[in-house]
Amino acid sequence: MASVDVVDETFLAVPPGVVAAAFAAPSSWRAFWPDLELDVYADRGDEGLRWTVGGALVGTMEVWLEPVLDGTLLHYFLRADPPTGSFAPRAARREVQRRQLDAKSVALGLKLALEDGRPPGCPPQG
Repeated sequence: MASVDVVDETFLAVPPGVVAAAFAAPSSWRAFWPDLELDVYADRGDEGLRWTVGGALVGTMEVWLEPVLDGTLLHYFLRADPPTGSFAPRAARREVQRRQLDAKSVALGLKLALEDGRPPGCPPQG
């Protein structure tokens, strides 16, 4: 089992294609995860991306975009270990918490940017 195992979900009131576009450019990956080196192994279009991870961690990461109601449920998965050896238990807990906060920061940043100007209760703007 990976020492860093992070799962997150956030609803965005925009279509999956809009969210997919936010992840399309490799430059966005560097902005979201500056210490990780990502290599796409599955580009699923409007359903998201899967990467192998290098750099500060080694493993896999996925963004799965699920159409739900009038928007998108952004699922985030990171399963990885340090590049050499393993984390001590306390360091592993700190790294998991850090990556959980990073995941939520990315998701909420996209939510604020992509839903900008949408009044609550109104359908998303495509």
